[in-house]
Amino acid sequence: MPTKLTENGSVATMAERPEPLKPEFLKREPPRGAGAARNLLFLREEELRLAQDLLYFGYRDFTAGPDRILATMEMGRAHHRVLHFVGRAPGIKVGELLAILDITKQSLGRVLQPLIEEGYVRQAPGLKDKRQRLLTLTEQGEALERRLFAAQREWVLRAYREAGPQAVEGFRQVMRGLMGPEARAQFEALEKSAAPGRSTPPFSPNPANRPASAGGA
Repeated sequence: MPTKLTENGSVATMAERPEPLKPEFLKREPPRGAGAARNLLFLREEELRLAQDLLYFGYRDFTAGPDRILATMEMGRAHHRVLHFVGRAPGIKVGELLAILDITKQSLGRVLQPLIEEGYVRQAPGLKDKRQRLLTLTEQGEALERRLFAAQREWVLRAYREAGPQAVEGFRQVMRGLMGPEARAQFEALEKSAAPGRSTPPFSPNPANRPASAGGA
């Protein structure tokens, strides 16, 4: 039992103070592993709803710049997506583009045909299979795609700089986690095709089980 020295010099015993009460979850041994001390608070329903809010508002402002540019040309986000992926993988097959965008052949045709007719996208037959249609951006298409990219580049740079390297890597992991198996495979193929120094993109997502993209697509 602890003791203390009184004013007259004698020694007196002290009663031990009881430990302050703690909530049960603070008494337990925290589980091991990165971030475990937070007790998975980020998995609560309200936190998941906040994640939905973040995705919505982030995407809204991220796309606002290109939306304004495209609106003056009577185009929209569907046109932007085509320009983006054709630019990322020159020579991409129509069937591969269908697999990425996850739309019907008719829907893609309504967007792609005007881009071809107005000189933004070039279509050519495959080298081995003439039924295939290979897509690349024209010089005019590349200029527009770069303009749209520039409208988003500084937006992403600012966010990355504010967040720092660790948060950027965490963001990439979360975004990969939001992808299903097919989307992740497509992204990884695209990621490899965009590797520095690669002249011929090997990008080839598998458009299996898509009747709309069968035949010469």
